[in-house]
Amino acid sequence: MKNEKNKYNKPSENEIKRKLTDIQYSVTQKNATEPPFENEYWSTKEKGIYVDIVTGEPLFVSSDKFESGCGWPSFTKPIAKENIVYKRDSTFGMERTEVRSKNGNSHLGHVFNDGPIEKGGMRYCINSASLKFIPLSEMEDKGYGEFKKLLDV
Repeated sequence: MKNEKNKYNKPSENEIKRKLTDIQYSVTQKNATEPPFENEYWSTKEKGIYVDIVTGEPLFVSSDKFESGCGWPSFTKPIAKENIVYKRDSTFGMERTEVRSKNGNSHLGHVFNDGPIEKGGMRYCINSASLKFIPLSEMEDKGYGEFKKLLDV
């Protein structure tokens, strides 16, 4: 579960542009934000793992996902804190903490301290466009089998 730099390398700029949709590219590479409640994973309840859309780096599991009412996928914690980069963000007249993927340097979203108290009090508010969801049934075949133990199965 540690950061595996060689396994999750960031592709070239041309490959990223070719691989991602316009919204995925804008969010991950240009720090954009997708609309709330109009994104792929905000209401997904299926068991599985969420990985960086750019590198495939494991970031979050469904057992740490909760309904926060904000309109984006919300998680209580990442799989491994060392796979997340935290940056001060004072854009739009707000003080926030941006979260980015370590290997891909993809903009993921922001973290806030208004999550469920019983689970640590954090809310990782993440853009669906920065993620790829791997359902539990596909995790083994796609190389994420070691993370199945993190799910409530």
